[in-house]
Amino acid sequence: MSVGGTLRQLLVASRPVSWINTAYPFAAAVLLTTGRLDLTLLVGTVFFLIPYNLAMYGINDVFDYESDMRNPRKGGAHGAVLDRRFHRVTLWAAALSCAPFLVSLVLLGSAWSWAVLAVSMFFVVFYSAPPLRLKERPVADSITSSIHFFSPAVYGLVLAGATWTWQLVAVIVAFALWGVASHAFGAVQDVVADRAAGIGSIATAFGARATVRLSIACYALAGVVMLVSTWPGPLAVVLAAPYIATVWPYRNVADADAATATRGWDRFLWLNQFTGFAVTLLLIWFALTR
Repeated sequence: MSVGGTLRQLLVASRPVSWINTAYPFAAAVLLTTGRLDLTLLVGTVFFLIPYNLAMYGINDVFDYESDMRNPRKGGAHGAVLDRRFHRVTLWAAALSCAPFLVSLVLLGSAWSWAVLAVSMFFVVFYSAPPLRLKERPVADSITSSIHFFSPAVYGLVLAGATWTWQLVAVIVAFALWGVASHAFGAVQDVVADRAAGIGSIATAFGARATVRLSIACYALAGVVMLVSTWPGPLAVVLAAPYIATVWPYRNVADADAATATRGWDRFLWLNQFTGFAVTLLLIWFALTR
């Protein structure tokens, strides 16, 4: 295998379209807490931008290989079908790319930040890897997936020495609910394929219709929770509406037709870009009015 071909496979496995989803929460948490552009911000942002995603998605692609080959949705932004030739190099690349950043972050942090980082990395690995393979444990799969995305924010807050208030906790709870809702809806489109492969998920356990409705409820609750956050946080309640509108058409979808939810998932991927822009404006407003 050529070096160029291997690098291309690793790039696809890391899901570049999702890099911002983990780097942004960390960077925003640190920058708003400290107000500084420093080494901690740089090292952590680069780590959560690329190595973290290569580990999270690369490990997933290696251990999901058999089921991914049978899933017509896989490929590109929906997940790579990683050829067996690249499995070993992907695991090594994930480990070696993460190692120097983890060492640096340990040196830059405290005992509490070490604990949060350890928990975050534990769920990155064991969401996909045996013996736990939490992605096949209904409900635990959605909770673990949510941890992948809100834990960088929690880690950034702890690393930067933020003062925890109930309003700040509300923001993290809302973020966690968004993560659960998003994973649950994503699982719906694979109900038929997962059942055929003997793979468990929140959607195979509850059925497509109930899972979509759970997703809607979690998005709505995330918006409600933001109402008790510090101003202008309550304005973020309106950001729940596009997600609910995206998922709503599938509220009565039957298991046999669950694959049609892929159209909604495609819109969800683009919706995240709009939401990120809107959240950025709110964060700038918050920073200017502190």
